[in-house]
Amino acid sequence: MKKLLNVLYVTNPDYYLRKEGLNVVVTLEGKRMGRFPIHILRQIVCFNYMGVSPDLMKLCMEEHVPITFFTPYGKYCGRVVGASYGNIHTRKKQYRLAESDASLEVARNMIYAKAYNSRKVLIRGRLDHKETLDSERVQEAIDAMKTWMGEIKTCKDKDSLRGMEGVIARLYFSVLDELIVKQRDDFYFIERSKRPPMDRFNALLSFFYAILANETAAALEGVGIDAYAGFFHTDRPGRVSMALDMIEEMRAFVVDKFCLSLVNLNRIDKRHFEVKENGAYLLNDKGREIALNQWNKRAQEEITHPFTEEKIKLGLLPHVQAQLMNAYLREDIEAYPPFMMGG
Repeated sequence: MKKLLNVLYVTNPDYYLRKEGLNVVVTLEGKRMGRFPIHILRQIVCFNYMGVSPDLMKLCMEEHVPITFFTPYGKYCGRVVGASYGNIHTRKKQYRLAESDASLEVARNMIYAKAYNSRKVLIRGRLDHKETLDSERVQEAIDAMKTWMGEIKTCKDKDSLRGMEGVIARLYFSVLDELIVKQRDDFYFIERSKRPPMDRFNALLSFFYAILANETAAALEGVGIDAYAGFFHTDRPGRVSMALDMIEEMRAFVVDKFCLSLVNLNRIDKRHFEVKENGAYLLNDKGREIALNQWNKRAQEEITHPFTEEKIKLGLLPHVQAQLMNAYLREDIEAYPPFMMGG
């Protein structure tokens, strides 16, 4: 089983990263702030303006440690990766499948898993907070989502599937606010808003969806799959469509539950956000630091994978799913098994 190495998150916009031997050194105005051996890292994620030295980029490419760049406010900029050693036959199969009707079955299974996991989050939330939420309203959404899940199984084309996915997502998000039981005046959630996020909870979701997409893209590249050639999301320049496909099944379990816990356990509050002139809410420097520290802690939690039946660190979930997709493309297994919450 793959070892869960560390992700180095650089959240201070004034930090600069450079190479020192086989180490990553973080500096601020020439002063050393930290030193990390390259062999303990699986990825570097930068939210800084100052950047990274060319020598360090070269080392990271040689050691297959991708460097991903976001703006200080969480907008994805790009990724530096080393040479790909993927199996060309696997990629050819991926491209053929992406252009064929056979990819509909994979996409259906992914979206079914997304609906299943989203519904599971609502069911658990209804049980955990039955004294504080509108139980009837949540149950109506749960029941409606189950009906639409039956429709997914018989869906005949991707356009229809995208429509069904949209309906299920709206049902889910229409009651997600009920699961926010603390700090409700500061973390209300009316509807999903993305570009830009128009409230604090949307800001959390957008930030960590981007983080999860980046981690999944890196996991796909690690097994030789093209992260840009997906089965469900339409192709677009610069869009990691396969990574976006795969995070659909993980969003509710990995990100939504995590963001709810940040708020409900008072680990983050309104002081950790700023509001831009256009009304957008964004995590500030301290907010990113706190949230990413909690994200790293959660990555160490163990779960039992429903398909492999092995205990894995939660942070390895994108890597396990990437390995399963690779096994499917290589025809080692008959179908790709999307992640579905247990319990």
